[in-house]
Amino acid sequence: MRTLPLAIVFSLTSIFAMATDATDPIKEVMKVTEDNWNTVDSEWKYIFDPDPLARLFSRKFQGAYAEAAKHPAYETENNQPGDPFGYDVITSSQDGCPLKDITMNSAPGANGSTDVTVTFKMWTCVDEPEVKDSVSEVHFDVVEEDGRPVIDDIHRVADGERDSLIEEMQSIAKGE
Repeated sequence: MRTLPLAIVFSLTSIFAMATDATDPIKEVMKVTEDNWNTVDSEWKYIFDPDPLARLFSRKFQGAYAEAAKHPAYETENNQPGDPFGYDVITSSQDGCPLKDITMNSAPGANGSTDVTVTFKMWTCVDEPEVKDSVSEVHFDVVEEDGRPVIDDIHRVADGERDSLIEEMQSIAKGE
């Protein structure tokens, strides 16, 4: 008789543990990205610093980043290598304005992956209306590892084409 209540408690606990949202890692990445573009007074935070890289990204992504990081895009002020990108990978830019009108939607993907689409306006401080009102689109492939959602790839959309940050990191690692 006691095993039935215990079984119910364990099954409910596992249901709640699995109730993590596929958008959770993207929310954190977008918060850092938004904060970075909101001010020039604070220090830039990197989404690929060791802690967020380990928590928010898949092992496949971490491995691709580690290989690409062997070919930094720049040297830092303390003569340490920088990251393999010379730009913000979410906005695909070195310049920009505070991000506005950020939206996030998730949809079932294929092979255990969830596609999370984020849109935002990043040129709101520009005077040209067609640039100011342009909307950027980024897709995140989210998979589950160790019972939690993690980002497996990032795709920026430009001119109707999706790229792959994993493929870019593989090219960087090859020296291309």
